[in-house]
Order: sequence, then C-alpha cells, then structure tokens
Amino acid sequence: MPSTKRRPGRLAALGAAGAAVSLVSGCAGAGAVAAGGDGTTLVVAIVSNPQMEDAISLRADFAREHPDVNLRFVTLPENEARAKITTSIAAGGGEFDAVMISNYETRMWAENGWLANLQPHIDATEGYDDEDFLEPIREDLSYQGDMYSVPFYGESSFLAYRKDLFEKAGVEMPENPTWSEVADLAAELDGVEEGVAGICLRGLPGWGEVLAPFNSMLNTFGGRWYDRDWNAQLTSPEFRRTAEFYVDLVREHGQPGAANSGFGDCLTHYSQGNAAMWYDATAMVSTVEDPESSKVVGKSGYAPAPVQKTGYGGWLYTWSLAIPASSQHKDAAWDFLSWMTDKEYIRMVGEEYGWQRVPPGSRVSTFENPEYQEAASAYAEPMREGIENADPKNPGTRPVPYTGIGFLAIPEFQDLGTRVSQQLSAAIAGQISVDEALAQSQQYAQSVGDSYKEAQ
Repeated sequence: MPSTKRRPGRLAALGAAGAAVSLVSGCAGAGAVAAGGDGTTLVVAIVSNPQMEDAISLRADFAREHPDVNLRFVTLPENEARAKITTSIAAGGGEFDAVMISNYETRMWAENGWLANLQPHIDATEGYDDEDFLEPIREDLSYQGDMYSVPFYGESSFLAYRKDLFEKAGVEMPENPTWSEVADLAAELDGVEEGVAGICLRGLPGWGEVLAPFNSMLNTFGGRWYDRDWNAQLTSPEFRRTAEFYVDLVREHGQPGAANSGFGDCLTHYSQGNAAMWYDATAMVSTVEDPESSKVVGKSGYAPAPVQKTGYGGWLYTWSLAIPASSQHKDAAWDFLSWMTDKEYIRMVGEEYGWQRVPPGSRVSTFENPEYQEAASAYAEPMREGIENADPKNPGTRPVPYTGIGFLAIPEFQDLGTRVSQQLSAAIAGQISVDEALAQSQQYAQSVGDSYKEAQ
C-alpha cells in the first residue's frame, strides 16, 4: 500500500544528513535501479531547469522522512530528456523509477500501459489534495478519470516586457496586444539601449522548443496542421503567413543567434537585461523575478499572450512527475512524487528561497496564499487566467482532428514536430527560405496524416 504519512510541517535545518544523490549528465550512470543493504535507490529522470535544481537542493527534507531511500537524479536538457525518457519508458526496462514528463505524454502513455495509475496512491495519501490542482492541469494529466502524473508546475504563456524601456522609448503595451502590435513595438524598442533586442523568441529546433511559441501563434493566426480529414496544411496561406511573420520578427528584431535559442537561452537573455520583450512560458517568472539570478527584478510588466484572430493566444503545459509501470519501487517512488508536488513543498521553497521561486501554476492554494500574492502581484493573475482560459480541444479558429495548443497530442508529433522545427530553425538562421522549409515540412506532415486516413 502507498504511504499515508505526511510531514508535520516545515523542517527547519536543511543541512542534516540527506539522501545519497548522484547528479548525472547525459546517459552515464542511468543504470538499473538497485535496492541494496543501504536501502532502496530511486533513479529519477528530470529536466534541467532552475525549479528542478531547487528540488535537488532541498532533498535533505525528503531524506529526513525516508532515510532508507536513496535518490539518484539524472538531469538532462529538455530535448535530450524527452528522447531518453521516451526510449526508456517505451522499452519497459525499469531504468527509471520516476520520470518528468508533460501533459503531451501523460494520456497517451497511460493508454499504452506505460505508466502506473497514481490515483490509488493519491487517494490513500492524507492531505495531498489533488482537487487543489487547477482543473485544466488536472484534466490534462488524467486518463479515464484517474491521474497518471502529478504536476510539479503548470504554465500558460504571456508576454513579459520592460516597463522602463517602454517608458524610455515613449511607447505603451496594449492591454490585450495583437501580434501585429507586438511586431511594431519590437521595431521601436530594438536598440533602445545598447545591446537590447526588441524581442526574444525561441528558435532552437525541438518540438518542445521553437514549436511551442510558434504553434500558439499559428492557432491565433487561423492556421492548423491538419484539416478534419488529416490533410496536411503546412503550405496553406495561414501557415505560411505565420511562419513568415515569426521568422521575420525574430530575424529583424530578435536576439543574436536566435536559431540556437531555447527557453533557457531566452531566460538568460531577458533576465540579464538584453531584451525589451519576451513571449514564452509563464514559468519564466521564477527566474525573472529572482534577485539572485536576474538583473530586471521589478522592471517587467506581463501582458496576455498576443492574439491575431482569436480572443486567446496562450498555451497549456505542465512539467509533471510519473511512475513508469516497469518500476519495482512504486510505493517509494510515490513518496518522492508526493513530496515534490504537495503544498508543503511549495511552502518550503517559498520560505527557503523566496515566494518568487516557488513552482508556479499548479495549485489553487498557491495563488490564494497571501505571501505568494504579494511576491507575484505583477504576474499571478495573468498566469492563472492564461491557464484557466486554455482550451486544448479547440486550439484555433477552425476544427482539427487533434488536441493540443503548443503541440499536437499524437504519438508521431515527437518525430514530426522535431523535423518541422528543424526546418523552421533553418529558416530563422537564413539557411533556407520559408517556402523551402514549409514544402519539406508538408511532406513530413502528410506522411503522418496518410497513416490516420488509412485508420479511418
């Protein structure tokens, strides 16, 4: 049976003897799980970003309650993590006991039988309160009414902008900006101070990198990947217009080396004061508003995701934790998952590192916490509204045969999205034209669409 014990509250000293932890780069050391005389070893695969690094640094809190559980973290950049975790889980070899995945994988992998059903563990864990998760997040991590992964943080997307630079340039951010207005603002702000780009946008290949902001833009421009009959639409006027707009905007007024910029690169670029605007995940605020890592604390405003033909333009995404069905240590793995995703963990991060650093966007109670409200007054409401307004079942202006906003919730999208993103990134780098990129992408997409036509 899953453990029902909860921590009695905030544990003061974090320096006491902690769990044995290895931080592994790449694939080295990510071997089979072993439970020896020193206890059970859990191998945990996570994406390397600041929020996850905080969890690793606070592991002594988990160790105090679970002295017989050793944690081995395998940390990887986002693209590598996706590939490594997917290969491992699909093979069912038991390499990992806990994995960081998203709302893209959860439902599909649950249907495939690759993940453990977490609902029995949730229901048996006093005080865990899964009803506290924001409903769109909870629903996207559930299959047949049960949760198969639990959110570490949730996000939509919005537009961060430097209020001081806007004032210096004599421009204002509209309350609900359109992408056309954003492009005009980027032109005005480009070079407003030496070394400052008008806007930062991702250009790094990867279905979870450049395609996240691009797809949300595509939806609001009236574009789509497929019509209802699975005919690829990547050379349609709407798709072409979006691609030309995105490429032109980032090439003309974006950051240097945009074709190699992922979320982490843009995070560094903006937080170090080198961009006047940045459209990306709402989770950016944990670093942008952190005095220890940002030079622009308190200088940013946050506008809703820009739109063009729709009333809403943001995405819905969550980094979550799941237990592979092949794990031999599911109860111990759940103890770790529940520690890293419950209310007490969020409070611990707030008290230890500051409320601007807590994993955002997963729990209603976080948004209602007075300490968080004070620290997050500039961005809490736009973040919550973005998450709650997201509608993955109706992502754009016309019917589609798939769900998803920043991605398509079909198994083939990992490969398809990566291939198309490489073409888009090459266009941003100036290596090929947008027409060339879309012509090749159309071929990739239609081969996937044909397989769905055959299945109808």
